Amino acid sequence: MISVDDIRDAMSRIRPFVHRTPLIYSSSFSRLTGAEVYLKAESLQKTGSFKVRGAVNKMVGMGTDKVIAASMGNHAQGVAFAAGRLGKDAVIVMPATAPIVKQEATRGYGAEVVLHGSSFDEALDYALARRDRSFIHAFDDDEIIAGQGTVGIEIVEEIKPDIVVVPVGGGGLIAGVSVAVKSLSPETGIVGVQARAAVSACLSFEKGKVSESLSHSTLADGIAVGKVGERTFEVIRRHVDNMVSVEEDSIAMAVLLFLERKKLVVEGAGATPLSALMEDPGRYRGRKVVLVVSGGNIDFTVIDRIIRKGLVKSGRIGVFEVTVEDVPGTLHSVTKIIANHRGNILGVFHDRLAPETPLGKTRVGFTVETRGSGHLDEIIDDMTTKGFEVSKKG
Repeated sequence: MISVDDIRDAMSRIRPFVHRTPLIYSSSFSRLTGAEVYLKAESLQKTGSFKVRGAVNKMVGMGTDKVIAASMGNHAQGVAFAAGRLGKDAVIVMPATAPIVKQEATRGYGAEVVLHGSSFDEALDYALARRDRSFIHAFDDDEIIAGQGTVGIEIVEEIKPDIVVVPVGGGGLIAGVSVAVKSLSPETGIVGVQARAAVSACLSFEKGKVSESLSHSTLADGIAVGKVGERTFEVIRRHVDNMVSVEEDSIAMAVLLFLERKKLVVEGAGATPLSALMEDPGRYRGRKVVLVVSGGNIDFTVIDRIIRKGLVKSGRIGVFEVTVEDVPGTLHSVTKIIANHRGNILGVFHDRLAPETPLGKTRVGFTVETRGSGHLDEIIDDMTTKGFEVSKKG
């Protein structure tokens, strides 16, 4: 098991190759959650993720010039970047489901990308079967863990937080951070966060042993790992105080809040610590909390869906249906209510053929921009008071 001295050694080795990322106080997130919130912005790290720290630490002293790795995307870019800087030849195996933007970014750093399987585990098995290259594990490796642990040293060198909240996939980041933080600030609590669609680490933490969990589709694709690492779990079991999971809606909302409030592009995995605060603010209220924003490599082909989901979750966009008499002037009566409340209609559609709609009536769907959930409720309450049947969606 690694020690804080291993992490300090890693810090010396990787310093010429990586950024010391900023620790940013967020007044807006502090007001939102009732905690004193700081962001460890690994989304601003080289390659857009903390993963480059472990990759450099693993590879800087390797004698071999040919390496191979398996990754959903961020480890791929970290290994590709490190290989380019250190003069090594890298092959990266990615599942076919890996975001195209991450595939292309990995190629952009000079690595050969091989697509295999539909999950990280299938890509990992394929990479491990290759005997012609040295394998660089994404998380279950002491030198990788030590490299990721440099995030924890940087945090504690600046402040002594009450709680550090860390995204968890295979567990390399939280293992390294927890060793560093607990060694230098033993009273600081460590909380790991997973998407509810991929909860191997949470399940393992609860059972006290490594447990597999089928991963489902999630916005936090960077931590969608079916099985936490053996090495990483041993560290988690000793040093992590709690593990939680968060819903997809709150991940989308967190991505939106990072864009709106902090002007930071943050991927789903990196947004999960903020999701944890929003889902259970009472746990953190009044505490000094550091959120490890693990990466910013979001797939821009789906970012509009994420933003929309976040806007709907916050009530900033309301989607609802109104059943009205199918006669001239009725639609105007409905839109007038929306206009009187200063709502902005983004879309309208009619559905006269819905089986549950009585003859002589039609169902009208609205997509409306509002100031928030309270404003949306005002509009719907006014419609209901005036006799309209309203069904809220989303």
